[in-house]
Amino acid sequence: MKQDEKLLRDNIRHLIRHVKQKKLKQEEGLREVIRKFMDHELDSLLTEGQTPDIDPAPNKSTGINVLEELLKKIIPVLETDYKSLTTDNSQRDSFRSHVINAVVNTLTPAKVNTAAGGDETEASEALQEEIEIDLGTDDEKFIDIRTDAEKGADEEEEVEEDPRETFGAGVEGDETGRNMAYQSFKKIESSIIDSYELLSNEEDQELFYDYLIANLKLYFDKFEEELAGAVEEPTNQAYDMAKEDPAAGGEEMGGGEEEMALQEYINSL
Repeated sequence: MKQDEKLLRDNIRHLIRHVKQKKLKQEEGLREVIRKFMDHELDSLLTEGQTPDIDPAPNKSTGINVLEELLKKIIPVLETDYKSLTTDNSQRDSFRSHVINAVVNTLTPAKVNTAAGGDETEASEALQEEIEIDLGTDDEKFIDIRTDAEKGADEEEEVEEDPRETFGAGVEGDETGRNMAYQSFKKIESSIIDSYELLSNEEDQELFYDYLIANLKLYFDKFEEELAGAVEEPTNQAYDMAKEDPAAGGEEMGGGEEEMALQEYINSL
């Protein structure tokens, strides 16, 4: 009796393998048909002198065109640094806030200067130069009576301010995220300024500024979704069958599974 049962199990395993191979062949045949159809359509297009349009048309706004080129340079840099912050979500939140704040702080003076015009800027520079000249005259008259030891002690007490503190002023968040944002922004700051200064049209400047901030936020959302791994892993029927096949894992099948496998084979005939 046991010998007959073992023989029956072996036969069912062979039947399962046969069913699986048959379905794989059907899938391969379907892929081949699709591939031939696509090749035929492509040949038809080329024969008629029509080639696929792979180069996107320029945007109607110069500001957007300049921004697009800028994003190609800075987004890969931000993505690499952002995705390296994996210990805690607060690090990435801080990175995001500090980068966007830095962009705003960098471009706001440029926007103000453009709106104010050149005369006011020149007057401000002249006033600053006059103040510096006056201060220089007073410094030349000052007599320092401290000893060398006292001068050395005062210099030790003067602690140079951490530039990262200045960078993160007014923005709360994790310090690691802030420090990484500072490092990352230094890599892209000049590119942002250079791109903005290419534009003299006010409408182009406004579009560039608004769309830059919006795109940074959207890309950070995209990076976060990719880190979350929310996308379900693709699969196919052949993989599912192989995973469920007890013979592949060396496990014995139960009676119910044997009956289902046998019925599936009969239905496929």
